[in-house]
Amino acid sequence: MIDITVNGRTHRVAAEADTPLLWVLRDILNLTGTKYGCGVAQCGACTVLLDGQAMRSCALPLEAAAGAEIITIEAIESDPVGAKVVKAWSELGVAQCGYCQSGQVVAATALLKTTPAPTAAEIGAAMTNLCRCGTYLDIAAAIDTAARA
Repeated sequence: MIDITVNGRTHRVAAEADTPLLWVLRDILNLTGTKYGCGVAQCGACTVLLDGQAMRSCALPLEAAAGAEIITIEAIESDPVGAKVVKAWSELGVAQCGYCQSGQVVAATALLKTTPAPTAAEIGAAMTNLCRCGTYLDIAAAIDTAARA
């Protein structure tokens, strides 16, 4: 049994220590907003905040998350910065298929929490999540909008 704190609630999880956090979130805690994309921490669909840092949960062992504060897309709006990001995403209609967007929103929130007024270059460097629909310009515009809000 491993205790993890997700979205402000502590959960005692019956899973192997090396189980990827993504599967604990989705299959045990039923938090399905965090998506499976590639399984090798490349695409970013599975991004969550771990103590405020954007982390790829598909490659993060459960034991590495013990003792940390994990925030998923389900609770991102409880953070004032996350709420601004979600509002900007909605206002600008960023999502097309939407599959990667939970990871994009979480990554954008992490960026704005550490860099409140990022330059275009900083946005480009920080936003490494992939989007098959190619909404990168809209993502950057939404981050800029949220930063100015």
